[in-house]
Amino acid sequence: MTTFALDVIQGNDMTRIKAVCEHQRGLIYVVPAERSWVCDKNNISAHALAGFFRELSALGNKDVEGLMQQWGLYYRQLPKEQEDTQEEETSTE
Repeated sequence: MTTFALDVIQGNDMTRIKAVCEHQRGLIYVVPAERSWVCDKNNISAHALAGFFRELSALGNKDVEGLMQQWGLYYRQLPKEQEDTQEEETSTE
């Protein structure tokens, strides 16, 4: 029986993200690349996906925006942890 979900499968040289539902099945492969060298291999998939969606969204391409909306995908850059701490300190004063 197939399990429907997102499964993150860590490997030695790559991370696979298996996306399965009753209508779609696919694998997203994340491997070390030019823009992801700063992260260790345990965090490379988060780094690569966040960076990719940040840059894809920043393109301002109407076709990409339309496609993302059709699939219900949106991306918002979150503040870095350091900024979160500073905001918490400011809001408690």
